[in-house]
Amino acid sequence: TMRAGGTGGAMINFLLRTFVKDYQNIQSPAVRHHYGVFAGLNGICLNVLLFVIKLTAGLLTASISITADAFNNLSDAGSSAVMVLGFKIAGKPADTDHPFGHGRVEYIAGLVISALIIVMGVELLKNSVQKILVPELPIFAWLSVVILIIAIFVKLWMCYFYRNLAQRIDSATMKAAAMDSLSDAISTFIILVGVLVFELIHLNIDPYLGILVSLFILYTGFTTAKDSISPLLGQQPSPEFVKEIEDIVLAHPKVLGIHDMVIHNYGPGRSMISLHAEVSKDEDFVTVHDTIDSIENELKQRFGCIATIHMDPLDTDDILTNALKMSISNMVQSLNPKFSIHDFRLVSGPTHTNLIFDVVIPFGYRSSDEAVLKELEHQVKEKLGEQYHIVVNVDKNYVK
Repeated sequence: TMRAGGTGGAMINFLLRTFVKDYQNIQSPAVRHHYGVFAGLNGICLNVLLFVIKLTAGLLTASISITADAFNNLSDAGSSAVMVLGFKIAGKPADTDHPFGHGRVEYIAGLVISALIIVMGVELLKNSVQKILVPELPIFAWLSVVILIIAIFVKLWMCYFYRNLAQRIDSATMKAAAMDSLSDAISTFIILVGVLVFELIHLNIDPYLGILVSLFILYTGFTTAKDSISPLLGQQPSPEFVKEIEDIVLAHPKVLGIHDMVIHNYGPGRSMISLHAEVSKDEDFVTVHDTIDSIENELKQRFGCIATIHMDPLDTDDILTNALKMSISNMVQSLNPKFSIHDFRLVSGPTHTNLIFDVVIPFGYRSSDEAVLKELEHQVKEKLGEQYHIVVNVDKNYVK
């Protein structure tokens, strides 16, 4: 669990202890659900309050940017309601139609929030352009200045609050809400500058600031949408997560190496892990199988995931096999240091010997797979002899 420092972190810890039962057990879907509902209800209350006081300031000053900013806060209240709904659905248990649960609804909720941000940005842009075409002078009021300053500090607090919770439970929805709150704070600061400029030098830059704010809101909407779309499409897991899995598996002496790791994400805290574990062909099958079962259970307990491990037997004592494997590995790495091989074996015949293995080529490599294999075949013939043929399956990196 992340421990935030300072007064703000202590306050959040106090609130979580008060309103979220067992708040440190972030792997629990029920606890995640309570985090989301708690954060969403806070967002609804604070954003409705900001809407009321900003709308008051906007009506008092006839300012298009302040009024638009007020309705932006109203949309944020709607976004918070979406957050609550998203976490409630995401917390539902698995069923016949959704055997891996409903965790990805969190990402969909984040995408809906991003869409609301973009809509508000477009509306503010249209209203600001209209005010340039048909100018309307704002009215200065010190009350509006005070309201805007209060709103800035409230939004900065909300950004800190959402970001803190997002880091604790790794939530794309809360990350989107944190970015939205930060953009609101910056937008309100820009509006405040416009109000003060009008009072001090009688220059009306209100509609131009409205355009600037709208562009900033649109940028925030598109960036937060990207953060929600990536896990929905299927993105690579973090290197830290992969390293944790590798450390757990390789801590067992009977496992000599791992490859072909694939991690499917069905929402935060809901993963399916599959990998190949290399073991000696001379080990007792029942003993190794028991070890693999133990590793699968260990991964399940640690990450709350479904883990499936395939055993690949290796001939670790054959001198010729080991020497040829080393030669092929060196050739592959000479083509590119990021390339690697696994599942290497020999099939010898009276006229030729097949070298059978898998080669891992990263996505987006400049040469085609066919070109890489052609060059590798050429090197094998040249360095090892015409009697050797390669039979290669091309793999891709599904983890970083």
